Amino acid sequence: MSERMPSLGALRAFEAAARHLSLTRAAEELHVTPAAVSHQIKVLEDDLGIRLFDRENRRLSLTTEARAGLDELRRGFDLVTDGVRRIRESRASPLLRVTSETTFAGSWLVPRLADFRAECPDLDVLIDASDRLADFERGGVDIGIRWGGGNYPGLVADKLFGEEAVFPVCHPSLLEGKHGLREPGDLVHHTLIHLDWPAEQGAWPNWRMWLDAAGVDNVDATRGLRFTAHSHAIRATMDCQGVVMATLSLVGDDLRSGALARPFDLSLAADTQMYLVYRPDRADEPAIKAFRDWALKAAQEALADWT
Repeated sequence: MSERMPSLGALRAFEAAARHLSLTRAAEELHVTPAAVSHQIKVLEDDLGIRLFDRENRRLSLTTEARAGLDELRRGFDLVTDGVRRIRESRASPLLRVTSETTFAGSWLVPRLADFRAECPDLDVLIDASDRLADFERGGVDIGIRWGGGNYPGLVADKLFGEEAVFPVCHPSLLEGKHGLREPGDLVHHTLIHLDWPAEQGAWPNWRMWLDAAGVDNVDATRGLRFTAHSHAIRATMDCQGVVMATLSLVGDDLRSGALARPFDLSLAADTQMYLVYRPDRADEPAIKAFRDWALKAAQEALADWT
């Protein structure tokens, strides 16, 4: 026979108080009085036969016993919250939450969403364009689109565009004139746009690596504009402020439309690639499966169109 569980309300009060280390803030979160939280914690302490908090000078601190199962308890409440959210959403149109790297969301994903909606008209989509990595356990995310090496513990990772390469791109006007970009050495007359790439997302070839591969030694690879976001770097490139290193997944549509140009053929392999990620236990859910199948097909069609 399984163990008798303590009161769910008492456990919830304990978790909130343990997170805030404050009865007042826990009460505000739970929409009750501090006295009610204190009472629930006392009920739980009596039920478990242990003291959960030390109280000194009106400040709370967790006992060693209280810390033992706190992480599991928090994950449990996260799952309960996720389950309640899904039940509520089931009453309305299904909502698929997709988090995506900002530039990719704007340049590739959003322009193609109408095609996905045409295939799945009853499925609503929320796009969270962010450069932060989403928490699939606590963030309410269904699918993520991420740069990285493909190693995401506890998640399935499907590569979207195959092995991508990095190459210089610029505004078409930089190809013309006295100092037009006709050969790599002409970069000496132009501003290099650099991307400060997060190390945890894999290696992104930099200008020093590309110039060495091109046999160019008259260009200072350390100078220029620096950005931490692809979207800003590409925006500056479109405004004729310099030349940036990019991939087809980020600028393929812009190259095809003529908004950007590729002055040189030389490219370098990137350790980081674009992945579609999701939880394996949810892979067969209709909404996730529909988006996964559509995204992989659309990516391959785009790649064929670009090349």
